[in-house]
Amino acid sequence: MFIGSIDALEESRVNYPPLIQKALRYLRDHDFTQIKDGSYPIDGDKCVAKVQRYTTRPHLDCRPETHQKFVDIQYVVVGEEYMGWCPFSPDLQVTAPYNADQDVAFYASLVPDSNIVLSPGRFAVLYPEDVHRPQGAVDNVPGPVTKVVVKVAVDSL
Repeated sequence: MFIGSIDALEESRVNYPPLIQKALRYLRDHDFTQIKDGSYPIDGDKCVAKVQRYTTRPHLDCRPETHQKFVDIQYVVVGEEYMGWCPFSPDLQVTAPYNADQDVAFYASLVPDSNIVLSPGRFAVLYPEDVHRPQGAVDNVPGPVTKVVVKVAVDSL
């Protein structure tokens, strides 16, 4: 997992693959407060932005997940989100096996449990080995969030 600030893209020392760089520039260059919820292609079906608005939930009510076909770039536009994270390991208990159509598997908990808070302008780049638990409420106080999740095809990196 990589964590960054959209305002510091040019100063970043991370050498992201070209398609991830393109996605991050797309996030930087659009005002998502003025864009409706939905899917927006950045590079055909290889890179798609999904704008979503929701209310965060107590973090233990959120399910840890992984993806195999896509890297997630989770970018908070409005609000704050408590996101859990851990590296993939055999210690994880699968609660819903991998569904190839939805590109997701779910787990009982994070082992070990690490967390970050994504605030406006912050993003996390999550690879298939990054187990993550999005949509958590900061201090377990639900709040409104506008977030963009960019799906970047692993086979295009």
